[in-house]
Amino acid sequence: MPLLGPLDPLPYRPRRIIVAGPSGAGKTTLARRISAVLGIVHVEIDGLYHGAGWVPRPEFLEDVYRFTAAPQWVAEWQYSAVRGHLAQRAELLVWLDLPRYRVMRQLVRRTVRRRVRREVLWNGNVEPGLWTVVTDPEHVLRWSWTSHHRTPMRVRELLERRADLPVVRLRSHTESRRWLGGPLREARGTAPAQG
Repeated sequence: MPLLGPLDPLPYRPRRIIVAGPSGAGKTTLARRISAVLGIVHVEIDGLYHGAGWVPRPEFLEDVYRFTAAPQWVAEWQYSAVRGHLAQRAELLVWLDLPRYRVMRQLVRRTVRRRVRREVLWNGNVEPGLWTVVTDPEHVLRWSWTSHHRTPMRVRELLERRADLPVVRLRSHTESRRWLGGPLREARGTAPAQG
């Protein structure tokens, strides 16, 4: 199936959706909006993954397998341990393909805001001190910068394995809004059974 753009009609109304993009692209925000349009549950993968003190939760895999057994959901497509399973269960992949400068600008703003306000994230965690961008090689800002190129490769690899999976490529937030209010809202019918 070819890549779909923000104005291309969907072949059916998706029930299980994954949202791809680098850290800071807006996957969670878009997933919430998809959830609102379709009236289906949004499961935030980061909330399942991160335990107290940023330690991975031992129940992560079990939780992902449990929610993906449901008939309807939308989630972010991340974490290598579950990315393949999420893709296998999905009926649609939405790819936020934003330029690196845009992602980094958004991510810097979000990181600083969360730190200054000491926003509580998942399981009591807060953003670490801003100096950790220098000391921690896995700091979200460094991670996003160095891993930005991986999403297009992953999407291409997925398309080779799942040629039946519709992929919507959105290159800006304007395109996201158009897609949400147009093709997604107007989608009808159900997906064919997966073989």
